[in-house]
Amino acid sequence: MTKHLEKLIKQLEVEAIDSYLFIGDSPRFPPRIFGGQVLAQALNAASRTVSEDRIAHSMHAYFLRPGDPSKRIVYEVDPIRDGNSFTTRRVVAKQEGKAIFNTSISFQGLEEGLEHQATAPTVPQPEDLETDAEYWERKARENPEAVHPAMLSHPIERRTIDPRDEDNPQPKEAVQHFWFRVPGNIGDDPVRHQTLLAYISDFGLLDASLLPHPYTPSSQELQVASLDHAIWFHQAVRVDEYLLYTMDSPSASGGRGMNRGSFYNREGVLIASTAQESLIRVRKPS
Repeated sequence: MTKHLEKLIKQLEVEAIDSYLFIGDSPRFPPRIFGGQVLAQALNAASRTVSEDRIAHSMHAYFLRPGDPSKRIVYEVDPIRDGNSFTTRRVVAKQEGKAIFNTSISFQGLEEGLEHQATAPTVPQPEDLETDAEYWERKARENPEAVHPAMLSHPIERRTIDPRDEDNPQPKEAVQHFWFRVPGNIGDDPVRHQTLLAYISDFGLLDASLLPHPYTPSSQELQVASLDHAIWFHQAVRVDEYLLYTMDSPSASGGRGMNRGSFYNREGVLIASTAQESLIRVRKPS
């Protein structure tokens, strides 16, 4: 396990200070906390308050305020239901006594039932694509000041299919894909694998609603933020094996964009699904 991956896992697996109270740290990347981090930390906190025979199957969250990466986050878990088949937890993330995020998470034991799934898209395999780190290394050689050092040393290996030109974004179909994996031995704990998938689920999801427009999340004309986020876990998750994250945006209106995502393994099995509404406000010239 690399030091960057070890540090990420340590941050996402929050510190328990009481039975239903946890503390989480953030990387010091201003100006605000990455939404996927709060999703992952909240899921990790809630998962550690349920019995080991139950695993998360759905998570529905709202981002309420921008988080400050220089301050620790308090996660308060409310054990609102322990039923015969399902367990429910509500989590509120706070900084300085104010809620910045809340979520409801449902857990279930393993059951058998009817099965069907959507067909995985046909895309190039990960070995045929360069990593995002290699892409940003090329960009850094062209313009070192334009690339944040974090882009060159991220612990998650990503390989984007048909990456967009960040300097000259042209409108295109609102569909994008990338392969990813956690390149290291992270063990078999299902909570750890779900925690990391929740973290990754916020990568690029907002971007899908910008694809039909000449903007990226870094465009100065835009104010962008995640408003809500949902995850459904359909199958057992292993993030140390390549997974395909495919995203699309069926609609944008009213200063908001709707985004959907699906995670498939290399055998085409649908592992998890996501949905998110985001703020994509075009600022008026001053």
